[in-house]
Amino acid sequence: MLDAPDTAVLAVNLGTPETPTAPAVRRYLAEFLSDPRVVAIPPILWKPLLYGLILPLRSGRSAAKYAQVWLPDGSPLMVYTRQLAQAMQALMPNVRVRHAMRYGAPALTAELDRLAAEGMRRIVVLPLYPQYSTTTTASIEDQVRAWQPHHPAVTVTLVRDYAVDPDWVAAVAGSIQQAWQEHGRGEKLVFSFHGIPQRLADAGDPYPQRCEASARAIADALGLPDDAWQLTYQSRFGREKWLQPYAEPTMWAMAESGVRRIDVVCPGFATDCLETLEEVALGFTETLAVRGAQMRYIPCLNAAPEHALALSRLSIAALA
Repeated sequence: MLDAPDTAVLAVNLGTPETPTAPAVRRYLAEFLSDPRVVAIPPILWKPLLYGLILPLRSGRSAAKYAQVWLPDGSPLMVYTRQLAQAMQALMPNVRVRHAMRYGAPALTAELDRLAAEGMRRIVVLPLYPQYSTTTTASIEDQVRAWQPHHPAVTVTLVRDYAVDPDWVAAVAGSIQQAWQEHGRGEKLVFSFHGIPQRLADAGDPYPQRCEASARAIADALGLPDDAWQLTYQSRFGREKWLQPYAEPTMWAMAESGVRRIDVVCPGFATDCLETLEEVALGFTETLAVRGAQMRYIPCLNAAPEHALALSRLSIAALA
């Protein structure tokens, strides 16, 4: 057991609106879509489009989607991230464990300030993105690097990637096995990762390779042959080419070829959120049913004990 009262672990997720309302979603999207790591368009060109067209159009639509999956205690992403941090804290009682969001509240830099003010001298920043990307982990790294010079007495260590961490892989594989034991096994297992524009991969973002490594490691842990599983990408935005194969059309093709039971898991997401619950669990299920196929969504690890244990071990290893 690690005994380090001056040490903290800060688990950082993407972020979420505070309420499922158009104004709250607008505030959240304005911050998220203003990050140059997310949208690499010069602000002089992007801001008028963002504030004049995209936010007015998307805020209300996205709020309605959030309302479909909102929990009594708040946004699923917030609820499960908080529970995950609490589960990690129980496993590391002598280390301070907190959670933060890259966009929205509790804000990453505000939580770093708070920990520094509480006397923490070592902080592990754990982005809840298993697969590194310039669009996600690098954005957290940007904020940490900007914060660090103002707090020279604090050492910050960033966990950049855990795409093939053995404990994490075992946790995901175990969740899939449990779902199969409880509900039966589909004919195909589909891994659905959040997509990024293809141009970013072409420019060197290692994200697709990290997703492929995760899918392969999980499939191997399950003992699956290559024809039993498929890697796909979801949540594309805009008209440009994103990573392929696209999740929903790929599963439509499966259904149209005669596959009747498809299991879907989203191992790029640490916790369930709008993209997994509304887009996949609700949306994909509906469009596949129209095509005569049954889709079963296997939830994210969320605050499962195996997940908390895997991330606690990662955090402790980062301190070594």
